[in-house]
Amino acid sequence: MSQQSQQQRNWFARHKVLTAAGAIVAVVVIGAAVGGGGDDTGSPKAGAKQEQSAKPGGDEKAPESKAPEKKAVTIDGDGDFEVGSDVKPGLYRTTGNKDAECYWERAKSASGDVDSILANDNVTGTSYVEIKASDKLFKSTGCGTWEAVDAKATGTPKGAPKGNGGMLKVGVDIAPGTYKSTGNKDAECYWERSKDASHSTDSIIANDNVTGTAIVKVAASDAYFKTTGCGDWAKTG
Repeated sequence: MSQQSQQQRNWFARHKVLTAAGAIVAVVVIGAAVGGGGDDTGSPKAGAKQEQSAKPGGDEKAPESKAPEKKAVTIDGDGDFEVGSDVKPGLYRTTGNKDAECYWERAKSASGDVDSILANDNVTGTSYVEIKASDKLFKSTGCGTWEAVDAKATGTPKGAPKGNGGMLKVGVDIAPGTYKSTGNKDAECYWERSKDASHSTDSIIANDNVTGTAIVKVAASDAYFKTTGCGDWAKTG
């Protein structure tokens, strides 16, 4: 082979290799353009838009914690309770008392004298009592737990009261209206409409001991209706 032919062969061989390398470079460049401007390290070029992942504890709001529920204020058990230290003034309610075994008393002193009693009652069923800041002592014997309630609370009472329902709050436990009770014997049925839960004589709007049939109209302006020893009541109007 001549020297010239050998040189041409070497030139073509080198040219072929260079052309292949050039093609690879071109593919890389085109691929980079199609891939959104990244380089061969996977890093975005300057000016490229980057998506930022949310970091824990960043702008996301932490879940709101629920406020702890308020525990009901109660008077538990039997005994004498000093107003202001053992029990706070306010309106209290007890339920589920049977056979008038529950006795409570508001007193102006701890002397135990009859003259110290401001108000008292023997309870069957439900009872409310307003303990005043001026009271000195509250006594409870044989009653269910007393629970503080909102004096301004309202509700949607349904049905008529039982004859031994006790003291019921108008607009919460009993709806205003006319009620009738029949079959009462020996004046054992007692009912009362009252304007507050102090149980003083002045709080009574009207009351009666009934033999036979009893009819009473509970007004929307009444605060409480009390029924003890009566036949079950039916709402007639």
